[in-house]
Formats: sequence, structure tokens, C-alpha cells
Amino acid sequence: MKIGVLALQGAFIEHERMLKSLGAETFEIRQKKDIEAHMDAIVLPGGESTVMGKLLNDLELMDPIRDMIINGLPAFGTCAGLILLAEKIYNDDIVHIGTMNIIARRNAYGRQLGSFETNAEFSGIGEIPMTFIRAPYIEFVGEKAEVLSTVNDKIIAAKQDRQLVTAFHPELTGSTAVHKYFIDNMVKQ
Repeated sequence: MKIGVLALQGAFIEHERMLKSLGAETFEIRQKKDIEAHMDAIVLPGGESTVMGKLLNDLELMDPIRDMIINGLPAFGTCAGLILLAEKIYNDDIVHIGTMNIIARRNAYGRQLGSFETNAEFSGIGEIPMTFIRAPYIEFVGEKAEVLSTVNDKIIAAKQDRQLVTAFHPELTGSTAVHKYFIDNMVKQ
């Protein structure tokens, strides 16, 4: 299985390590020619969603990636990746890839000082460690999407078809559980 990891900015290397530890082959997506390679899934890492959105447009990656996801390519978005996949961003008219029926609230826990770690239940996995860094949360989940986890009554993970999003950074914990969930439930589907 071959998984492309968007490598424009953010914690992409950590995702690559997690995926490789689970037996996946990975490659970095930095320019348009990179998405011409066969891939079984794509990972959109954390980082700065505004910067990533601008780069996706400037590099002419936004529309092709959106089309690939609409046509069934499994996608996993963490933190900024969640914002990129959201159909709407709370108090913002910008829509990036917009393939998931959710409304994201960016920097929902405050700035850097609002970062934290916790353990919480994740549907289909159990209790796992979670690292939140300037994290969003999901303000609203539409009928097409399903809530997978909440922390302090805030939705922090959801899935829709072959898309998975988390407000936290599973790649920054010692647990491969969420990446394994993505591979088993979205990629191998």
C-alpha cells in the first residue's frame, strides 16, 4: 500500500514514520507531478491551514486532490488537515478542499498556550493518547459524517465515507492506533 503525505509544511515526517511502522510505503507530495504517482490514500498533516491552502492553490494541487478524494481516494486530515477537508470553517468564508460534511472551528482552544495532552475514547479503538497544538474542533457534523471522539464535549474526530479527521496529532504520540484505524477502515475498505 502506497500513501502520499502532503509535505508542504507541518508534521508530515512524523506521519511518514507512523505509516512506515505499519508497513505502508509513503511518498511526499510537494508539487503537481507528485500526485501523478499511484497512491492508495493521502494524509493531510497539521500545520498552518491558511498557508497550506494558499500553497495548494499556488501549486495547482487543490482541485486535483479534491477530485481524487471525491472519487474515493481515502484521506486522513489531522489538525490543519481537518480544516482543509471541512466543508465550512466557522466565521470564515474560505473553503479549501471542502469534501467533508463538517464545520471546523480553527484555534478553538486558543493559541499556543492552549495546547494540551489528554487520553480519551476513540470509537472503534478505545482510549488513546491525544496531543492538541493550537487545535481546531468540529463545531458541527452533518448527516453524512459520524463523530468518533469528543473531549470536554467538543467533537475532535469524525469520519465520512473514506475520510478521517482528527483535531489532535496522533503522529506526535507513541500510539499507531489512529493510523492503523485509517488503514484498516478507509484504505483497505
